[in-house]
Amino acid sequence: MSANAEPALSDFARVVEPFRVMDILDRAQAAERAGRDIIHLEVGEPDFVTPREVVAAGEVALAAGETRYTPAHGRENLRRVIADDYRERHGAEVDPDRVVVTSGASAGILLALAAGVNPGEEVLLPDPGYACNRQFVAARGARPKPLVVSPEDGWQPTPEAVAAAWSEQTRAVLLASPANPTGTCLPRETLAEIVAVVEARGGLVIMDEIYGQLVFGEPERSAVALHPNVVVINSFSKYFAMTGWRLGWMVVPPSWIDPVRRLAQNLFVAPSSVAQAAAMFAFRPDTEAELQQRVRELERRRDVLLEALPDLGLVVRARPQGAFYIYADCSAHGEDSEALCARILDQAGVALTPGTDFSPADGARHLRIAYTHGEERLREAVERLRGVLA
Repeated sequence: MSANAEPALSDFARVVEPFRVMDILDRAQAAERAGRDIIHLEVGEPDFVTPREVVAAGEVALAAGETRYTPAHGRENLRRVIADDYRERHGAEVDPDRVVVTSGASAGILLALAAGVNPGEEVLLPDPGYACNRQFVAARGARPKPLVVSPEDGWQPTPEAVAAAWSEQTRAVLLASPANPTGTCLPRETLAEIVAVVEARGGLVIMDEIYGQLVFGEPERSAVALHPNVVVINSFSKYFAMTGWRLGWMVVPPSWIDPVRRLAQNLFVAPSSVAQAAAMFAFRPDTEAELQQRVRELERRRDVLLEALPDLGLVVRARPQGAFYIYADCSAHGEDSEALCARILDQAGVALTPGTDFSPADGARHLRIAYTHGEERLREAVERLRGVLA
């Protein structure tokens, strides 16, 4: 290599796919800087701010100098509060030692994969599913294996599909309820059957519950209450509106406690001390009441779009039950979702996410709409879309 040659990239860095929603966001923000009014329905971040009581707690922690390292697995008092919430909200007794506080849910998924999956092994991933999960698995040196799901099954895997896809190389399945991008939930009975299928094969179930409290209707019960060997991932980002605080947690099997702590020490050192101090106040009754009002607001927003989208040629084949996403079939418009989303952004000033972010199998026929603005702004977005699509 010559003195001026740049170092070679790894194989993974050369082939890693873009997170397309962030590319759309970049283009939308560039349009805003040029003076255009853009309605952002692309990024999974509602217009809600972090509850004031949580912000105040963070301010107090900063003023008190709580800016030093914490244990790699999180402050004991926060882990106890999280464990208490599982008992009160889900009826599940969780040893606080099984709770690992992480630098967001992404760090939790990476820790789960590092602890439970070897390079070369397969991880089943529902398709459509969260775009970055494929990259998390690949970064571990494992192989993401698509588990194609259908709207007839609520865009969720069935026990039969998991059993059929499982091979000698398969080690784990990564599930989500409610799911991104579809907003659909995995029925508790179906999850129990999937856990039994995986357990019989000596495998691992990783359950993403970051939207678990953002459910319309009957509250979700955590998989923690179902089986102690399910690794549960959660986050303060979505329900608690703390995306920028970068804080999450995981609940691990008892035998994983020490290994995951060692992994966290080496890979992440510690989660944010200030974010942890603030998060202590996220579970207070006044904060919970405010957050539940937001859930009801999101349900109203969903209903506004579900009523309007069919007239725009955007077909919703499985009704979202939670989160803040709608996954719509856009094939009636005769162009793939990336081209369609680009045209909508250019002509209507509405930013949407192409389904290719979430589904290698069929993403070109779908797009995701995040109802992350109030009803008035959503109705404006519908009228803009009507001008382009109707």
